[in-house]
Amino acid sequence: MKKMKKHRNTKEWKRPSIIIIASLFLIILVIPSVIVVPFIQSGGNQTKSVDTLATVAEPEKLKDSDSAFSVKVFRTKTEETETVPLEEYVTRVVASEMPAEFEMEALKAQALAARTYIVNYLMYSDIDLPQDSDVTDTVQHQVYKSDEELREQEGTEYNWTINRIKEAVVATKGQIITYEGVPITPAFFSTSNGYTEDSEKYWQNELPYLRSVESSWDLDSPKFLDQKVLTVAQVEQLLGVKIDQSAENVFEIKRTESNRVAEIKLGGKSFTGREIRESLDLRSSDFKVEQKNEHMIFTTKGFGHGVGMSQYGANGMAKEGKNYTEIVTYYYQGAEVAQVDSTAPKLSARN
Repeated sequence: MKKMKKHRNTKEWKRPSIIIIASLFLIILVIPSVIVVPFIQSGGNQTKSVDTLATVAEPEKLKDSDSAFSVKVFRTKTEETETVPLEEYVTRVVASEMPAEFEMEALKAQALAARTYIVNYLMYSDIDLPQDSDVTDTVQHQVYKSDEELREQEGTEYNWTINRIKEAVVATKGQIITYEGVPITPAFFSTSNGYTEDSEKYWQNELPYLRSVESSWDLDSPKFLDQKVLTVAQVEQLLGVKIDQSAENVFEIKRTESNRVAEIKLGGKSFTGREIRESLDLRSSDFKVEQKNEHMIFTTKGFGHGVGMSQYGANGMAKEGKNYTEIVTYYYQGAEVAQVDSTAPKLSARN
């Protein structure tokens, strides 16, 4: 009996020990999972996963008093006009035009470009738009998405995205880019070929602040290089030419100083680089052409028209420690940062 009692006591002593050990084992397994899973789900971006966890609450709202005026946006899908306070409009444009993962100073530079665009457009445009609107929500003006559309687009990352962009908008509230006291045309694009382009070499107007500058940061952009393969028949159809493949020089190319195509002769006709880019839907007007049998291979450098501020260039400058004022005054030569209230008092008074 004593032996059995001793054995029972040993079992009673072991039972809580087993429970403690099992609990410790569970903690060792589960706690690291809680820390690691958000990191994995966020695609390996550790900084973003921490920020996402920290921004569970709804994003802060901009006050109407923060905006100098409101913008009437024609929504192309509903064919209705949405009236939005300026700074909310800028927030939603930046959220539609630039990745929120970009450096904060690059986001601030983009906010200035978006705000300057609408101020410039409202001051100087006389185009009548439907429903008494100021602008559309497309690339005809600036891409704009409503709060509901952005929530659907961003999903679980919505709060993180909007809070980050609002930080950039609030930090630059009411600021625009001017040249000799006048709001500029703040052209921007995704990625250069290493240099931006003079405005008159892509568009008709020569603007003193839209000058070609070096933009070596763009070489690190994931959109820097691209290839598009078309059949000769497709190129002939899209350009309205007949290509003599037996000719010694199927195409002759002249380039601008920034190495973009200024002129190309193809099938007995001359085209600008812009015409080829838009007709063949190429990423850039800096392209090389290689013909292989019945196919033509177009290799492009950069993404976009190349005039004004490069978004990936701005991000590269921000990574090197440049602030948003340094970024915009680099890409818009001779420009300055000013307040919309003093530059466009009539717009501020229209509310």
